[in-house]
Order: sequence, then C-alpha cells, then structure tokens
Amino acid sequence: MRLQDALDKYILQLRADGRSDHTIHQYRRHVRLLDRWLQGEGRDHSIDAVDHEVIALFMVSDSATLTPDGRPKKATSTNALRSSLRTFFGYLHAAGLTCANSARLLRRARCGTPPPRALSEDEQQRLLEALDGAVTPEERRDRVLFRLMLATGIRIGSALALDVGDVDLEAGELWLRTMKNDRPNHVFLPPATVEMLRPFVENRTGPLFTGRGGRRLGARHVQRRLATWLQQAGMTRPASPHSLRHSFATRLLEKTGNLVLVKEALNHLSIASTLVYLRGREEELRQVLAG
Repeated sequence: MRLQDALDKYILQLRADGRSDHTIHQYRRHVRLLDRWLQGEGRDHSIDAVDHEVIALFMVSDSATLTPDGRPKKATSTNALRSSLRTFFGYLHAAGLTCANSARLLRRARCGTPPPRALSEDEQQRLLEALDGAVTPEERRDRVLFRLMLATGIRIGSALALDVGDVDLEAGELWLRTMKNDRPNHVFLPPATVEMLRPFVENRTGPLFTGRGGRRLGARHVQRRLATWLQQAGMTRPASPHSLRHSFATRLLEKTGNLVLVKEALNHLSIASTLVYLRGREEELRQVLAG
C-alpha cells in the first residue's frame, strides 16, 4: 500500500474519532512531508518499505530539520513532526496494515516551552486605538471581533463559531458552543463589551461574524485582517489571533495574581496548561528577591 493511500485511511479514522480540522491538517502535512522526501530520494514509498531506519534518515534530513527558506526549525516543530509520525505509524500497526510501528523508536527532544506571545500594554492600546478608527462595515466587524477576544480571552475558533443567539446581553454572558475538547461553556462579558455588542447584534440572526455573502468568517481571513490592523497600529512584531488570548490571560494574572482564576477564565482542563503564564517573568522575580 502506498503511503498516500494509508494516509487517506488514517484521515478517515481521525474524522471518525472526532479530531479537529486543525489536528487532521497537521497530521496530513507531516505525513505528506515524509512522502515527498521518499520520492525525492528515489525511495520506495510503500508503507512496508518505510522501516525505523528510513524514519531516522528522514528525521535528520533537511526536509525535517529546515524550514522552506532554509532556516533551522524550532525544536517544538520537529517534536510535533515526531509525534505525528509515531501516531500515524502506530495506527498502521494497530489496523493490521504493517507488522510493526516503524516510528516506535522516535523520541521527543527535550526543549523548554517558550513564554506565550502576548501583546504588551502599549501594543494593546495602540491596536485598540487603531480599531476605534473603523469606518467600513468590515472594519467595524473587525473592531467588535478583536475587542471581544481581548476582553474575554476566547479562542479564534470559538469566536468564529458564535451565533447571534449565543450572546446574552441581559445576563452579560457569551455561550461558547465550539471549544477545544468539545466542552461547551460560557464566559462573562465586561459591561463595556456588552454595550459594544448591543448595536452589533440588534435585529440579527445567524452567524455573529460574517464576511461576503453573509458567510461565517474563516480563521485564515481573520489572521490576515489582524495582521493588517497590527501594521496600521505601527507594530512590527508578528502576532496571531491567539496572541489576543495570551494578552487577556497575562493581563488578568497581573491584575489578580490568581492563577486559578486565570485557569477558570481560559476554561483550561488542567492548571498545568495555565502555568505557562508564570514563565517569562524573570524581572518580577528579580525584584522580589532584591527586596
């Protein structure tokens, strides 16, 4: 069986297991990267021909260790590639398509998790000031979306899945039907956010954030829109919609000093996921010890 045919079977299984589109995309991209390397090397790309030595050769190749522009990949990126291959070949073995898991010997490299990429207070203020200059309907929609994400810390996927009916202005709550790990939940809306949303949802039904033709916005389009606003705000450091979530969490932690409260606000399953916001605070630690 060709590697691509095996990948198709694996994608079907992932969908049957209810895995997210983002996860499926990553597995597909990583396995296809291996397939292209095999073809480029003139190697047999049937699943029976890919043993643990072939996997090792691939992992030390430029295809696995360098970005398309020739720069070394981050350790976290190569770890994600290792995990994808271990899981993919583990599936092939469990499904009886191969005699063994060819990626069973792969081990994740030890590397520290970088601190979250949050916007500084100054950057947040500059972004908000730029958004307040919104004129066109598209710009005013962006203003509501990005202000909402900064005020609540919700993920981009949850925000774009919102319907107008999920906004409860009287209770000051936002009901999230689409969340990581399929755990519907709700978040509280600050009074200023409630007043911002009131004219935006008035006399409307259907998706809360729409583009052309009234269709629900896509994450890629929102990423491009945010990049445009950041540039307009005079920022040169790259940031993503998820940076708005990190900014909310960092701001809440600095305001309250309560990590458990941040965990609840972010709807994390485990406090371990929230601990990342304690990293990157060396200067604060230095001041405490100096006192």
